[in-house]
Amino acid sequence: MKLSYKAATKEGKLIQGTIEAQSEHQAAEYLRSKAFFPIKVSKKSSGNILEDLPLPFGKVTSSDVVIFTRQLASMLSSGLTLVRSLEVLKNQTKKTSLSEVIEGVIGGIEGGQSFSAAVGRFPKVFSPVYVSTIKASESSGLLDKALLRFADNLEKDQKLKSTIKAALLYPSIVVSGMVVVVFIMMVFVIPTLSVLYTSIPNLELPLITRIVVGISDFTVAYWPIGLIFMVVFAVLFRFWNKTETGQVVIGNLVLKLPIFGPLIRKTILTEFSRTFGLLVGSGTLIVDSLNRVSEITGNIHYKNAILDVSSRVEKGESVASSLSHHELFPPLLVHLVEVGEQTGKIDELLLKASEYFEGEVDQAIKTLTTAMEPFIMVLLGVGVALLIISVLTPIYNLIQAF
Repeated sequence: MKLSYKAATKEGKLIQGTIEAQSEHQAAEYLRSKAFFPIKVSKKSSGNILEDLPLPFGKVTSSDVVIFTRQLASMLSSGLTLVRSLEVLKNQTKKTSLSEVIEGVIGGIEGGQSFSAAVGRFPKVFSPVYVSTIKASESSGLLDKALLRFADNLEKDQKLKSTIKAALLYPSIVVSGMVVVVFIMMVFVIPTLSVLYTSIPNLELPLITRIVVGISDFTVAYWPIGLIFMVVFAVLFRFWNKTETGQVVIGNLVLKLPIFGPLIRKTILTEFSRTFGLLVGSGTLIVDSLNRVSEITGNIHYKNAILDVSSRVEKGESVASSLSHHELFPPLLVHLVEVGEQTGKIDELLLKASEYFEGEVDQAIKTLTTAMEPFIMVLLGVGVALLIISVLTPIYNLIQAF
């Protein structure tokens, strides 16, 4: 009979299709013989549309990973085995994509892989830091505690990112609305008024009106070209940003932005300190921890600096001394790391450093939000005033002439 299946490759890629077999067990055995990890084998669809769609449609979010991690840690702490805990989580989750991932992890473990290797087959769901944390804690027998700490780490990262997004949401909406209004004025309103003005003989338009009318005429005549140019520019910029030169230039500009630069620096330092401390605390080697952390900074300058620190530590230099060679790491962080190395509590002091930088980020965001609101209001006021003046001044001059 024909059976539909979903399976994962060794690289973690999900595949699906149909197979001829006498039973679901036989189909699963055949897939394993082809180096696939069977996730689901069934006779017919369950009727749920989402289950027939590929994983990207029902993408596993960071919130899903946090809940999964925390629940798994609780079950392990209560005495359940790893496979049994995963089976319970698979059965109780209502999200098809997450259920498939958990089933793939279970299949990997039952196939002889370690837990870290099983979750490592899903790099789009579980980050390299996640895999490293599990790998380090497996040998120490403290998997449940490591998972709880990692869940706390993920929640703090989510909170930090949500705070930044919330702070930027209001100005983004206002600026976007302003751009839409100006575009509508330039395409629909100003051309109508321009026809009216040109139909009146001997009406001399003010300079600001002529400028606005000129911009409007250009927008109406060449907006398709402008749109194509913006699309091409965005595509080229995206490709350039993937090159090392582009990342160096953009990363440098981002860090030197007058207001947002310090905020971005503190955000990176928060994530660096917290994740580095988490990995060291879970038993990961210092060099391996630094190499993992370098991938999450999002800025090539910090990435290169951390990799250089890793190289120096591998050669026998202390972490604090290695950090001090780079201005990207403030003296406070270097001092805390130095104390941590001397006392053997580097993970605890790194977490304290992350709390300090997180507080700095919160304060910077509050200051930024407070300062941006009046600035945006002034900007909107000036923009509206210029449009009103450019539109009404010719009418006012015409009335005066009569």
